[in-house]
Amino acid sequence: MQLKERLALVNSKGFMPESKFGQNFLCDEEIIGSIVGLCELKKDDKVLEIGPGLGSISFPISELTDDFTVVEIDKRLASSLKDEFCLNANVITSDFLKLNDYGADKTDVVVSNLPYYVMTDIMKKLFDECVNARKMVFMVEKDALARIMAQPGTKQYGPLSVLVSLYGDAKLEFDVPRNCFIPAPNTTSCVISLTSGGSKIPGGFVKLVNKAFAMRRKKLVNNIKDAGPVLDKLGLDVSVRAEQLTPAQFLDLYNAIIENAHKG
Repeated sequence: MQLKERLALVNSKGFMPESKFGQNFLCDEEIIGSIVGLCELKKDDKVLEIGPGLGSISFPISELTDDFTVVEIDKRLASSLKDEFCLNANVITSDFLKLNDYGADKTDVVVSNLPYYVMTDIMKKLFDECVNARKMVFMVEKDALARIMAQPGTKQYGPLSVLVSLYGDAKLEFDVPRNCFIPAPNTTSCVISLTSGGSKIPGGFVKLVNKAFAMRRKKLVNNIKDAGPVLDKLGLDVSVRAEQLTPAQFLDLYNAIIENAHKG
């Protein structure tokens, strides 16, 4: 079933895109093909898609891999993907942020047209759990790009930019005009690709970075009590704030805290 047919079927059922789920269905075939191409899929890859919607990206991907899981929060769309559209994938009906059992550590590639209102939380969860993924391809709100790729010492620098940097190489691939969606979103979108550098973000690291930036104006030692004993060892001043640390320094801090805890 082609995209136009799926859209017509959904319309015939009276399915309106749900604003509470941030639904904007991608309908541009050229953009769809470009996103799938960026995933650089192999037949034996375990692929995860979050928020498949009408399956614009899902159906091309399902032809390229034998191990495909999609997570859809909207019960109406999840049912259509399984029953009417017959998508060749494991369709999980769930809020991804509440999902535990989806084969995270075995996932090779992640792709998503990220709902803008939960973009940060979903990306954090992926970095924390999909530790072996070699590639992530996301559609995001272009205004969010500053937070994703922010540098230390800037107002936009925070947990997300730290995690993106440590994961690997982040690249802005192309913009996606509003008229490529139904309904058209209020903002311009863009597609980014993240390629793993090979190192894994350790368990508990995401939690530490979140705590570090919880109250930006406070010193790091006030946000993370365990940081105090190791700052001098790392050559950092006791008055340092989270936005002053590079991603590599955050990783050093995490490792030093773990080592110090084991000694204690």
